[in-house]
Amino acid sequence: MHKTLRTAALLILAFTTTATAGVAEASTPVAHANRTPMSSVQGSGRMDYPVATEDVRLTVDAHAAYAAGPYLPTKSWGTFRLSHQYGTGQHAKILWGDFKVDCLRTGGPTAVVTGTLVRTSPGHPWLTELPKHARMGVSFYVAPRGGGPSRIGLAAPSRKGQSMLTKCMASATDSPVIAGGYRLRDRTAARREAWTPSGRTSRAQALSRQRPTPAWEPVPSDGERRAHGARL
Repeated sequence: MHKTLRTAALLILAFTTTATAGVAEASTPVAHANRTPMSSVQGSGRMDYPVATEDVRLTVDAHAAYAAGPYLPTKSWGTFRLSHQYGTGQHAKILWGDFKVDCLRTGGPTAVVTGTLVRTSPGHPWLTELPKHARMGVSFYVAPRGGGPSRIGLAAPSRKGQSMLTKCMASATDSPVIAGGYRLRDRTAARREAWTPSGRTSRAQALSRQRPTPAWEPVPSDGERRAHGARL
């Protein structure tokens, strides 16, 4: 009888342990499934420009979160800056405009970002030519290894009296990146991989690498903007 009781107790213990383990294993995929899909594009690049002595750069730090739908983000945030340096020596000048991101969409090695103008360099023509908080669109193609140069596209803000650019829309990526680069994280299953100018790698490998020095130019802090820029 004692042997029968011990056997029954062991069976109950085994059943309880197995059931508990089954609940834990089942809960893991559910937690993973509920994780909010995220996407981002970051970096700084100099675009090809008809006047070789002039330096036009696009610096971006944009992020987005997605809910159930796979196409439009439920939340986007970040900044991007377009700068244009021209002239030499004492005649050198630089114009820049800062934009607050209101949409980021990604798909594979491509991304579209739109944002509204919040600050410019002092005396920028945009201060008089554009309406307050004009929207601009920028697009990215971040090339994999052997895929040629990365490319960017600019959809200029509409002037006063014209319709504002639609949110989440931008032009074709028609300008090669000739210096610097970008890092893109897609929201889909490919979000576990990173696209860089030097190739497509696993996310773990990408995160373990140091950021390439020429590819990164942090967007200035609010303190720097207040000191050097005109708020809109």
